Amino acid sequence: MTDDLPNPALLPAGLADLLPPDAEREADLVEAMMVVFAGHGYERLKPPLLEFEDSLLAGSGAAVAEQTFRLMDPVSQRMMGLRADTTPQVARIAATRLSGQARPLRLCYAGQVLRVRGTQLAPSRQLPQAGVELIGGAAPAADAEVAVVAIEALAVVGVTAVSLDVTLPTMVPALMEAAGAGPALRSGLAHALDRKDSAAVAALVQRQPGPLAVLPELMASTGPADGALAALDAADLPPAARAIAQNAASVLLAIQARAPGLRITLDPVEFRGFRYHTGVAFTIYGPGMSGELARGGRYLSQNDEPATGMTLYPDAVMRAAPGSAPRPRLFLPIGADGAPFRARGFATVAALATEDTPQRLRCTHELKGGEAVPILPKD
Repeated sequence: MTDDLPNPALLPAGLADLLPPDAEREADLVEAMMVVFAGHGYERLKPPLLEFEDSLLAGSGAAVAEQTFRLMDPVSQRMMGLRADTTPQVARIAATRLSGQARPLRLCYAGQVLRVRGTQLAPSRQLPQAGVELIGGAAPAADAEVAVVAIEALAVVGVTAVSLDVTLPTMVPALMEAAGAGPALRSGLAHALDRKDSAAVAALVQRQPGPLAVLPELMASTGPADGALAALDAADLPPAARAIAQNAASVLLAIQARAPGLRITLDPVEFRGFRYHTGVAFTIYGPGMSGELARGGRYLSQNDEPATGMTLYPDAVMRAAPGSAPRPRLFLPIGADGAPFRARGFATVAALATEDTPQRLRCTHELKGGEAVPILPKD
């Protein structure tokens, strides 16, 4: 009968154990990034894993409602949600527990989130996050700050050859609104833009000329930020869209002033995946095939307070960061004092029984004459 029982190591889809040494390495990366955040004045907080559903999904939290696990609280008999993203929780804390503190607030966090579904490219449903939120600052310098702080945090852990992808998720909606586009045209354009189908966009725009006529040229301008900004400046934009373009130019100018060597791209018509963003949005990509390392941008916090932030994904950062040498493990015979060696960076592994040996305990060093001596591999 026991053969019919499931393997105890089997986990639900999208969930995985993180084993040594990867778990320690990820924790070290997170703490190194948190030190950078603290150095820029971001104060750490720790929201709970679970909250009442109505507060967890308020404001920007509504954007992750479909990804939120729900359960009944046996104490209060109210529905609770298990966080799928930390940003809405920070927004709640800022609007309630920290409402009396002077703005702008600089807050940071690190923790795990759980989502109902993974994606094809990222099937994991439990994800580590570390991030910064700047709440109460509306100036372009605030957006630039969170982007540059995230870039600096990545550099500290050895990820330097990154690119910052900037998008304007409110640009296309502003153009559609100015054109008075109906539901069918909006849906068609959203689908075509999502597929990067320039021919379909051009055909749809011809049906309703006016403010939407700039979409094909804005699509074509996607690429290095300077060229895309020049296209935006030359385009015939309605007032609301022009304000979006001018704000983007100010944000990018501020970023370039603080990080002059950073590779920045701009896509003026990309808006998928940023349903709660109200201004410039960011994605940081790592070198080679390491993919998306961070995402963030401007949004409205609770009480319609201006806010901007950036969330880094430590699991992706760990894949992009250079490998680090494992901590050397020093075998301690029974009764030996390991304190001096721990001060020198060794992990001291004490024998608990006579059958414990350096090889059995996977040690790299052993004590000989009061010194830590490397254990040479056997031929």
